[in-house]
Amino acid sequence: MQGTQTAPMERAAPTRGETSQAAEEHRIIGMLVRRLIPFLALIYVVAYIDRSVVGFAKLHMNAAIGISDAAYGLGAGLFFIGYFLCEVPSNLALERFGARRWFARILFTWGVITMAMAFTQGAHSFYVLRFLLGAAEAGLYPGILYFLTKWFPMRHRARIIGLLVLAQPIALIITGPLAGLVLSTHGLFGMSNWQTLFVLSGLPAVLLCLPTLRLLPESPASAAWLAPADRAWIERELAADQAAYALKSHGNPLQALKDKRVLLLSLLFLPFPLSIYGLSLWLPTIIKQFGVTDAMTGLLSAVPYLFAVVGLWLVPRHSDRERERYGHIVVVSGMAAITMALSAWVQSPVLQFLFICLTAFSIYSIQAVVWALPGEFLTGASAAVGIATINSLANLGGYFGPYGIGVIKDATGSLAAGLYFLAAMLLFAVLMAFVVRAALRPAAARA
Repeated sequence: MQGTQTAPMERAAPTRGETSQAAEEHRIIGMLVRRLIPFLALIYVVAYIDRSVVGFAKLHMNAAIGISDAAYGLGAGLFFIGYFLCEVPSNLALERFGARRWFARILFTWGVITMAMAFTQGAHSFYVLRFLLGAAEAGLYPGILYFLTKWFPMRHRARIIGLLVLAQPIALIITGPLAGLVLSTHGLFGMSNWQTLFVLSGLPAVLLCLPTLRLLPESPASAAWLAPADRAWIERELAADQAAYALKSHGNPLQALKDKRVLLLSLLFLPFPLSIYGLSLWLPTIIKQFGVTDAMTGLLSAVPYLFAVVGLWLVPRHSDRERERYGHIVVVSGMAAITMALSAWVQSPVLQFLFICLTAFSIYSIQAVVWALPGEFLTGASAAVGIATINSLANLGGYFGPYGIGVIKDATGSLAAGLYFLAAMLLFAVLMAFVVRAALRPAAARA
């Protein structure tokens, strides 16, 4: 996976000035990472727990409220319909009201709705609450991505986004054991175990509202912990990126909705949330079929996400170091398709679990590389709309993944065909990488 430019065989030793500039860049980027990424990742961890805990609640909820696997798959996926409809308006509101206030609003509403999931009475209330949860959370992830474009130069973004996306597997590493533990009890305060799980999951989001308002700066200009020289460095680097990549901010930011590159990137990204949510929301069911207890199901479900953490640490860094995106997308997506198909084909639970772990390594890690691409042609409010559009359209995969597997399982009585469906979608990502590369090549050539 090498870049398109060939490095010279020998490089001149860096001058003292170049060494000093590199040290200054390392210091500033390190400070931004320490000040911003842990808190943003914490918010995203809580969001990911709240959207995915339903996969564990399902183990007892379905029988308690009388819904089928297909109905569960539909309700789990309706989260992404609400997300899709509200994501672009949410990012426009973020641009108007500021990140602090808008992220706090998102936290409060989705936390309350997650806790309300404990009072689900049947399929229809399950559908409504999952839809509302998606609408409430819409804008958080693309909002964070847009927020990061105001702080970090282009050459660091795949690694930085990779650190943020680490929140996804970390959230599921946390969710599995804790959910298994809660489901092993009889519940609290007169609630059943699955109801208790929803309440305990939603509460941290509400509690994070005030820290978000107090701790998160709107931009480098408002960050009291940045020295004037550091702010000037960030402004210079972002301006240099804008010139180098000929970044475009449409007069009307909604024009980004009609940019064909935005639509093509949506298609490229679609297979990843489809596969991630299709797999993660059914993973407890897959593991439960191994014949283990609820507590062991929770513990084992954390293991694939340890592989995802390793992938997110390695793949985006390698992409940034090589300054190459498309070869990484093709190779890693192809690996994911193969291991996903093998997880359906093998009969041994041990081998099936191993291939699921390898799939998690690939499908989580490559997201950060894909998300580095929009910054190559959009800036300003257009970036807010473009990123939200890509994420909202692609996250429709989060609807089709869980729902499609539920329908396939009801029709065939097996999850294997559903996993083959996910593998086929990952092959589609390989094809789309070539299409997107051709569409974005003019911008890359100017860089």
